[in-house]
Parts: sequence; C-alpha cells; structure tokens
Amino acid sequence: MKVSIIIPVYNEQNYILSVLKSVNQQRVNYELEIIVVDDNSTDNTKSILKANNTLYDTVIFKNTNEGKGAAVITALQSVTGEYVLIQDADLEYSPKDYEKLFQPLENNADVVYGSRFIGSEAKRIIYFSHRLANFIITTLVNALTNINFSDVEVGYKLIKADLIKQINLKENSFAIEIELTMKLSKLNVKFYEVGISYNGRTYSEGKKISLKDAFIALYKIFYYRFFN
Repeated sequence: MKVSIIIPVYNEQNYILSVLKSVNQQRVNYELEIIVVDDNSTDNTKSILKANNTLYDTVIFKNTNEGKGAAVITALQSVTGEYVLIQDADLEYSPKDYEKLFQPLENNADVVYGSRFIGSEAKRIIYFSHRLANFIITTLVNALTNINFSDVEVGYKLIKADLIKQINLKENSFAIEIELTMKLSKLNVKFYEVGISYNGRTYSEGKKISLKDAFIALYKIFYYRFFN
C-alpha cells in the first residue's frame, strides 16, 4: 500500500529540511510518495528544496502565494498512492506518529484523523484561545454532522485518495480543514481517530493560523453543511 505524503510549505527555511528527513525515515517501514508544494516562499525554502531533491519524489513551485488549501489541491494532481496524508512543514506534527495513523487501515478505515486531545502522547501547551476556538468549531461540526470528532482542525488527516479527489476541494486557505470534514461527513465513509503528539509553535516561532481563520471556519461549517 502506497501513501502519498503532501507537504504544503511556505517560508519554512528553519524546518523544511528536518521535516523531509523525518518523513524519509518512515520509508524504512512504509511505501511513501513525497510531494512537496512550495507556495511561493520568499525566504530560503526554495533553495533548500532544490539542493535536497533526493528527499522527495515531486516538488511543485507555485508562482503565487495562495494558501495551504491551494497547495493541497495542486498536489492532488500528482498523487499516485492509495491514501493521502497531509504533513505540515513546521514539525508541529511528528512523522513518527505515522504508525498510529496507519494502524486503522487494517480495519479498512477510509479516513483517519490524528487528535491532539486524546491519548497520552506529549503535547506542547500554548494558547488557550486556540484551544477554545477549536472546541467551539469541533462541537459545532459534531452537532451538524452527528459524528463525535475530538479535533477537526488537526493537520494530520489520512484519507483514501479516491475520496479526497472525489469531493472536489475548492478552499485555498486553512478553511480546507473544514471543507474536508464537512464534505467527507456527507459520504458513507469509516472515520477513525488516533491520539498523536503535538509540538505546537508560537507566533514568534512562525505559526501562521490566526483568529480570523477561526471565524472563517465557523462560516464555512454552515456553508458546507447547508449550501454545498
């Protein structure tokens, strides 16, 4: 079974090489296809990627910065694996957790979400405001889908390739997390969750998601539930 690892990256010169090396270490146990999409970085990310082209199978350099969602959508055109896993390029999520994410595939899982709020794995504690926003967003999604997610905004989402291609993703921004969940919830799919570790970043360390994205997510929940 081949899993396509999609790595959207924007201005991650301090982390991208470590992420790629860590993902490649997982190739000892799994068949992985690594697809990197640079979202028109303005730091040294591009040059680092070009100098380390043995650490990925495909790289796409975009000419305009459009957001995480747009990078994922672009990468899907190159996917050849049976499953797709989105891997952020900032090391908040550890590729060492692939074993946990892949385990439910033995039960024919269609979708596996990592969760930062279940399990005993180490989690860095940072912003209460982010935890509160995630709780509100997840609770609203659960109420409207009747599925008991614990962390819908998590970056680790493992999805059957034919399913993620089927749902016709459109969101260019971080709102793709909500679009994925709301559209998949309308299909007859088997969801699983597994606890993962989390090494969250502060804004001074390069974190990009903001309070504005939380309000957009709330709007998109209703949009994809009732109008799309």
